[in-house]
Amino acid sequence: MVFDAPVVIDCRGHLLGRLASVVAKELLSGQRVVLVRCEEANISGSFIRNKLLYMSSLRKKMNPTPAKGPYHFRAPSRLIWRTIRSMMQHKIARCEAAMERLKVFDGIPSPYDKKKRMVVPDALRITRLRPGRRFTNLGRMCSEVGWKHRDTIKMLEEKRKTKSEAYWAKKKELIQMRRKAEKQAAGDAKVKKVQKILDTLEKPKPIF
Repeated sequence: MVFDAPVVIDCRGHLLGRLASVVAKELLSGQRVVLVRCEEANISGSFIRNKLLYMSSLRKKMNPTPAKGPYHFRAPSRLIWRTIRSMMQHKIARCEAAMERLKVFDGIPSPYDKKKRMVVPDALRITRLRPGRRFTNLGRMCSEVGWKHRDTIKMLEEKRKTKSEAYWAKKKELIQMRRKAEKQAAGDAKVKKVQKILDTLEKPKPIF
């Protein structure tokens, strides 16, 4: 099912490959997808193993002109973008259009911090990886192979969480006040009288 609004997915606690396969299929079906907190995604396997595998790929280049590629990304968001791209035929028009429907971010930037965030149950680590198995945090691995903004993202995330906690505390207070007012109004005779009039207006009697 394709939604008009983009689906915002929180990558925290998701396995990279499983998440990428689900997102790739949604993009090809026409859905717009936004991935946030890419640095909190996981890869199955020990940290040292995954780091050595990635460092070995960094040595791969085109000897005559290295500027022509392959290009090795260091940011977690770009690594996830590349993984999704590799799961489709990205050089044909349909897949190029699908990749344009994807947005990836480290942390949760401004417009998406106030929107509902989803998870993909089939890609969550706690449901797909056996307890006790080793896994790697994508942000930590990227920070050790050349990504320089991990501390900045952490600082921005702490600020965002502080603001969201204050907002939620205020919202809870307003919800409690509303429920209290509704409870008081339910027992008021004047409110009941007005409610009866409103009910008759909402459901008019048939003419015939």
